[in-house]
Amino acid sequence: MAVRHERPRSPRGNPVLLVHGFMSRADIDWPRERWIEPMLDQGRTVVTVDLPGHGEAARVERAEDVRTAKLVTHLARALEETGAPFDVIGYSLGARLAWALASQHPPLVSKLVLGGLSPMDPFAALDFAAARRFLDAGAVPADPMTAFIAQMVAQATPDPHSMFNLAEGLAAEPFAPAAESPRAPTLFAAGTNDPMAGGIAVLEAHVPGSRTVRVPGDHMGALASPEFRREAFGFLGLTA
Repeated sequence: MAVRHERPRSPRGNPVLLVHGFMSRADIDWPRERWIEPMLDQGRTVVTVDLPGHGEAARVERAEDVRTAKLVTHLARALEETGAPFDVIGYSLGARLAWALASQHPPLVSKLVLGGLSPMDPFAALDFAAARRFLDAGAVPADPMTAFIAQMVAQATPDPHSMFNLAEGLAAEPFAPAAESPRAPTLFAAGTNDPMAGGIAVLEAHVPGSRTVRVPGDHMGALASPEFRREAFGFLGLTA
């Protein structure tokens, strides 16, 4: 995991952690001029990460190296260096990890914005052996979801095996909102045309006082929408 800290000239307010989604990276999900610079201008320290196998982070050689608990521990250590509670914004996979971070290390998280989060774990049902056969030999998996994900990963990344190693590592500790849940004030957000996060509102039952907003767009369009940015900034007490 690659972690970057950026500090404003006159710090005020909680620092902010931004966690990107699967098959993305920090500078794609959080464009500097739309997210980082406005936060710095308003006094917030900003921490961004490239998750394992993404961006500047090292490739994932083995699934067992990237269990959810290990990634969350790595994030927690990076935040503890700052010595203050964080406001955290995560999208898709980043929201899943932000949920776990807030649940397992509550003193580190002040507020949560969780966008594009599926109430089900999309990795838990994948046939990883079949996905790797597709990558190596072109054999299309019989399972439709595995076939869809395998084809998407093969086309969208130069290192598909690393992506599947990460996904398999996370699937070994699947998302189970009933087993652990954050207590920080939480804003859920999902695109109106995003089937992956269409049931996100059911997660409100696990986080007292939370609420859900709908913004225009599909899974990626919602993240890029001005409405998502405005809702996230407003929830954290920032001006968008």
